[in-house]
Amino acid sequence: MKLLAVLFCFLATCSLLHAAPPNVLWFVVDDMSANFSCYGETLIQTPHVDRLAKEGTRFANAFVTAPVCSPCRSALITGMYQTSIGAHHHRSGRGAEKIGLPDCVLPVPALFQKAGYFTCIGSGLLGESKRGKKAAKGDGKAGGGGLGKTDYNFEWDPKIYDSHDWATRKPDQPFFMQVQLAGGKLRGGTDVSATKLLATAAKEFGMSIDPEKVTLPPYYPRDPVLLRDWAAFLDSVRLTDAHVGKVVARLEKEGLLENTFIIFMTDHGISHARGKQFLYNEGTHIPFVVRGPGIEKGKVRTDLIEHIDMSAISLAAAGIEIPKIMQAQNVFAADYQPRTHLFAARDRCDETIERLRSVRTDQFLYIRNFYPQRPHLQPNAYKDGKSIVQTLRSLHESGKLDALTEKLLFSPTRAPEELYLWTTDKWQVTNLAADPEHQSTLESLRARLDQWMKETHDHGPESESRYDSDMKVYLGKGDPELEKNIAIMKQWAKEGK
Repeated sequence: MKLLAVLFCFLATCSLLHAAPPNVLWFVVDDMSANFSCYGETLIQTPHVDRLAKEGTRFANAFVTAPVCSPCRSALITGMYQTSIGAHHHRSGRGAEKIGLPDCVLPVPALFQKAGYFTCIGSGLLGESKRGKKAAKGDGKAGGGGLGKTDYNFEWDPKIYDSHDWATRKPDQPFFMQVQLAGGKLRGGTDVSATKLLATAAKEFGMSIDPEKVTLPPYYPRDPVLLRDWAAFLDSVRLTDAHVGKVVARLEKEGLLENTFIIFMTDHGISHARGKQFLYNEGTHIPFVVRGPGIEKGKVRTDLIEHIDMSAISLAAAGIEIPKIMQAQNVFAADYQPRTHLFAARDRCDETIERLRSVRTDQFLYIRNFYPQRPHLQPNAYKDGKSIVQTLRSLHESGKLDALTEKLLFSPTRAPEELYLWTTDKWQVTNLAADPEHQSTLESLRARLDQWMKETHDHGPESESRYDSDMKVYLGKGDPELEKNIAIMKQWAKEGK
């Protein structure tokens, strides 16, 4: 009996030593909050993401470090705060003045390549784009043969990706795949495009979401345009979930699912007047689900995590050493100490200069506005081109908004500091910064934010020359609104606003 036991242990050990390294697959979705049924959304059902949660671990309190695409993606692909690597201004480094990563920082795909992985980024479905449409052969933009969305704010070598899909890897070679999906961008930015998406959903699922049944945050009026947009957003969640299901089905069909480590997340919250680009929960809270070898099934974790942690989690799952400089943490490590504070930053978005920083605990959210003399909804061609923002501005000009909406969206100035009890104040509408009962908390979080900015070498505002360099990419394209906004930014800077 003892001999058999020893033999069994020997064989088991050999099996573990020779076990194939897991594939690693990320779902990274544009512009989408945690409106999935496994996160409590009741108007829709999302069976495929729910399945990942049921067969893995769901994080209830995951937040991005940047609430807009390119800084967020620059952070997640390096496992570093975007403010630490100088990649915190949206779509920066696109002009003559480039941004280079520090020599000691490598993008995660490069680390996987060094470990022998086949690296790819695309839709996860052969011949189908990130928007769920059939891709034209060789059409990079549609996903037919080109790489998926990267949007990094630093100089990088496209060779860190071997392909747009894992299909062409060597036999038995493990792969690192990023599935990039359009998500909330499916609904477009206009009332016309939102209406079209509702029709698409009705055709796909047999019905679309009834706008009248939508529940909006309390600071958005129940205007038909806003209701249709939110309904279309929920249908974009359903379409995203369906795409996830197809990718998972493909993994199953190819016999890869059980040895594939999957992370599902979005790059920030819903694109709206107080969502995308801002540090409230609407802009920073995201879904984050992990399924794969060694991950506890049906687990819901409530500890605080940052989206950059996906880099450290993935490297660890593949048995690749996590670089010591990396600020991401492997939240599944045996010696992991849960984060007590989360940090986020918002800086320039397109032509609009901004600087916001925040720190969050398991109860409080502290936000610092570095330009309090500017309004919340600064001029921005991208956002002002959206029907929802145009509708809000029109209702404001005609005096049809309630006091809360006027205060939060259209006050000409902002408080320098904001403090919210986010666990009970779901939409962060009651600023406690001036409340005497919360002064000790305010002072503590103020100091903690200062400490983080210093420790992580926050690069701060960009130089005027770099702003001008990036704005040259925008200028001269026949967009008078954008050019006017650039002039406004420069004038406000001269005025010290």
